[in-house]
Parts: sequence; C-alpha cells; structure tokens
Amino acid sequence: MKQSLFTFIKSLREFLANKLNQYNTTLPYVITVLIALILVVGGINLFVELTETLKTETLATYDTAITDYIISYRSPQLTSYFKFMTNVGDTYGYLIVLTVFLLVSLIVFKRWKYIVQATLILALATISNMMLKRFIDRARPGIEHLVSVETLSYPSGHAMSAMAFYGFLIFLVTKFNIQKMIKYVLIIVLITVILSIGISRIYLGVHFPSDIAGGFIAGFIWVVFCVLVFDLIELFRKDPQT
Repeated sequence: MKQSLFTFIKSLREFLANKLNQYNTTLPYVITVLIALILVVGGINLFVELTETLKTETLATYDTAITDYIISYRSPQLTSYFKFMTNVGDTYGYLIVLTVFLLVSLIVFKRWKYIVQATLILALATISNMMLKRFIDRARPGIEHLVSVETLSYPSGHAMSAMAFYGFLIFLVTKFNIQKMIKYVLIIVLITVILSIGISRIYLGVHFPSDIAGGFIAGFIWVVFCVLVFDLIELFRKDPQT
C-alpha cells in the first residue's frame, strides 16, 4: 500500500512537471506540497478519529478481545522473541541500527544524506510522540506487564518510531539500485520488524491494540510528509531556477 502510494505521488509529480512547467516553473512544486499537505491532513484526521474513540465501549471491546487473543499465545520462546523485538524498537536498538546504516551509507553509497534523513525522521517521531502522550494522557493497560514502562500509553512510541524509521528505510530500499530478490527480502524483513515491534507491545501487556494502531498511523504520517519534503528539496536542488 505504501509503495503504491509513493509510486502514484512520484508519477503525478513528474506528470505535473512535464505538463505545467511550460506555464509556471514553480507550479508543479506548489502542487506537490499541496498533495503532501492533503496526505498529512488526511492521516491526522484518521489519527484524530481514532483518538476520539479511545473512551468508547466499542473500542474497549476490540482492545480487550485482541489483547486476550495475543496474550493467549504467551510462551517462554515467544516471550524471549518479543522482548528482543521490543528492544530493537528502543533506544539502544536504534543506536545499533543507525550505526550499521551509517557504515553502509558511507561505504556503499558514500554519502551522509540517507543517515541524516533517517535520524531526522526518528527524532521527529520521538519528540512528537512524547508531546502526544502528555496531551492525550491515556493510562497503560491494567494487565500484567512483562517489561517495565514509565510513560503513558497512547500512541505507542515503539509503534510510531518503528513505522517512521523502518518505514523510511523501506522507502529507501525501493530506491536503491540492487537486485530485486535482495530488495524484496529487505522489504519483507523490515515489514516483519515493524509488525513484530507493534505486536510485542501488546504481547508484553504494556499497550492496547489501539495504541499500536495510533502509533502506526502517526509514524506513517511522518514518513509520507518527510519523503515528499525530501523529494521537493531534491527537485529544487536539481533545478535552482525554480
């Protein structure tokens, strides 16, 4: 779904640039920004709609049913796996991944741009998540927690950061000139990481499913917005007369 959205936006941008440049060299870029704003506003609206249902009985029923189903599979092996995945979506996990990504960026691509962009998106997601948690002020689930937590519940910081950071890595992988098989494997691995981090927070008893959904939506908003902004900056750099 995300790849289809990115492809559609890129195609639309190129079409507008070809058709409208003869009339106004800045118009395609303005329209690109408008599309970005529409997508972001649409995502925010979806996030707000979900947030407004947090205290409803219907959502509580779904949260309870999904949580009960997931924790019913608790076992020593799965607990070890999900504790590992939740650590991948925590501070030290991102530091390790960023270090590896930094080495790849410098050795393979010989440029800082990608690591700077990925770090920026992760920082934006983290900071905005802390602000949203304080504003919404939702308590954690009242079930057994298999890991210690100190912050509030909604939206899930792990889910939001995972979607923003690893979602952006998925976008980068689609751009890299590598073998298709390697590209598909990397995308599947990154999608698995995102989903595993989200599910781990429910499995470990520290988040409601709706927390994870809210985090994924908010993280996806940052991915779409930042990708479009980065592309727009790149276009201006290639065409300084605009």
